[in-house]
Amino acid sequence: MIEIERKFLVISNEYRSANVSHIRQGYICGEKNRVVRVRIRDNRAFLTLKNAMIGFARNEYEYEIPVSEAEEMLETMCRKPIIDKHRFLYEHRGHIWEIDEFHGRNEGLVIAEIELEHIDDTFDKPPFIGKEVTGQKQYYNANL
Repeated sequence: MIEIERKFLVISNEYRSANVSHIRQGYICGEKNRVVRVRIRDNRAFLTLKNAMIGFARNEYEYEIPVSEAEEMLETMCRKPIIDKHRFLYEHRGHIWEIDEFHGRNEGLVIAEIELEHIDDTFDKPPFIGKEVTGQKQYYNANL
């Protein structure tokens, strides 16, 4: 599956009325050309594999796994620190925005992402969206 995503910094908390979930995730592999991520989102867990981004797109494969196994992988196989964040889902003019509020070492960082069906899709930004940071490696979760 191809993932096409754009990332932006968030400049206000107007999104906070949106649906929220708690996410803990870690990286078994976070190399330049590939990522293997373990994620627990509320009461479900996933193993995700991604390759390097080409523009806004990359291949992504995701598999549901038992939460107990994900917990063990986070503890014993993933690089530290583990990312801890809350994700808000915000609908705006036909698109769903994912807004991540980071905790721990990244406390205060808030990033919004929009996934698109096609690279050239157009979209309207909600008023809380600031500077675009797509492609800036320091904002990849694998580097946080």
